[in-house]
Amino acid sequence: MLIKQVGVLVNILNCKLKKHISSVFKKEEINLTAEQFLVMDTLWNQGEMTQQNIAYIIQKDKNSVTQFIDNLEKKGLVQRVVDTTDRRVNNIKLSKAGLAMKDNTKKVAISAVNDILEGISEEELKDFVKVLNKACENIEKLEP
Repeated sequence: MLIKQVGVLVNILNCKLKKHISSVFKKEEINLTAEQFLVMDTLWNQGEMTQQNIAYIIQKDKNSVTQFIDNLEKKGLVQRVVDTTDRRVNNIKLSKAGLAMKDNTKKVAISAVNDILEGISEEELKDFVKVLNKACENIEKLEP
């Protein structure tokens, strides 16, 4: 029963986290979904990169990432740039507007996550992260 609870609760947490972040962003007039934030945060941290690399980092399938980038491009936050060494590859680059929203958006996201984690000690968080990392490592060992 405990094992079933873990799977269900991890899924519920993921769904609630995305919903809460999106709700906070809407309230703060930040025009991003939680998934789009993952793409933007990756670009803010890593700089220009391929869609494939973004998909790998945020652990989303290529089609989903393409859709996220399409929507971010429509919002004027990112640009597709043809790779200079391989014309078949598009690199994703932040626009000026995408760069300009970095500090405020990150601040809002951190505050939202802090609200979610309220009342949880640092030791509990360390244990939680340790368990999640171990579960991820176990999954990676199982994948062909």
